[in-house]
Amino acid sequence: MRTTRMLGAKMWGAALLTLGLAAGPAVADATPSPSGESSAPTEAGTSFRTATEVDQGQTATANASAGDYLYWSFPADAGQRPTVKATVKLPDTHAAETWQIDVYDGLRRRQACQYGPQTRTAASGAASVDLACTLRTIRAWSEPWANDPLPGTYYIRLTAVGLPTSDLGLPVSAEVRVDAKDIGGSAAVDGSLAEPLVPGAAARSEEDASASAVLSSIEPEDGWASGWWSDRWVWTAVGGALAALAGVGGYALTRGSGRPPRV
Repeated sequence: MRTTRMLGAKMWGAALLTLGLAAGPAVADATPSPSGESSAPTEAGTSFRTATEVDQGQTATANASAGDYLYWSFPADAGQRPTVKATVKLPDTHAAETWQIDVYDGLRRRQACQYGPQTRTAASGAASVDLACTLRTIRAWSEPWANDPLPGTYYIRLTAVGLPTSDLGLPVSAEVRVDAKDIGGSAAVDGSLAEPLVPGAAARSEEDASASAVLSSIEPEDGWASGWWSDRWVWTAVGGALAALAGVGGYALTRGSGRPPRV
């Protein structure tokens, strides 16, 4: 009996050891690996078609030469008020330079800035220049003749204007960041676009003529808004309930004590 117990204990231990060796790689594989999330863009495009996509909240960087046109694109949805900020780091020695940031919508219409230093002149020898542009609130729908900003892709163009010949080709570095404030129901309108203004990023291939144009992959984190829902519905319902309560309270205060006993 004792021998049988010893043999059973040895067999059980060997089985546990085998299970442990087999489970070892599985546990190692289950260990979380370093995050492989893509970092912010480190280059810029040179035209609308080659604009580098950047999400809201990211800081995109790029190295270029003075005189180049730098392009980025970002998504903006209805009810948002985007703010584009750019910083250009200049070389140690340079003449006075004027830099400008422009924002275009998906139809490549230049959008006016509500406020912010859209154009600035860096004095001779200045280390950097900061620019900013806050757009008007993005509308879900607009009249065809209006130049209102609509949901879709927006383009950023950063360049130097009136650059002295001596500064052409000097190395510069740029940083661009886009943030947006959600305005809410106060900016809601009765109507919406059938599709956001997201242009095609590639033409149809010659081999497959039936293939549709490849659309830009850029879009808001939570997807495009449907256009009909906003917190204005909540405030409308609350206002209706308060109006009903006010009517009942006014009637209770003005109806009096009823008929006199003698009538």
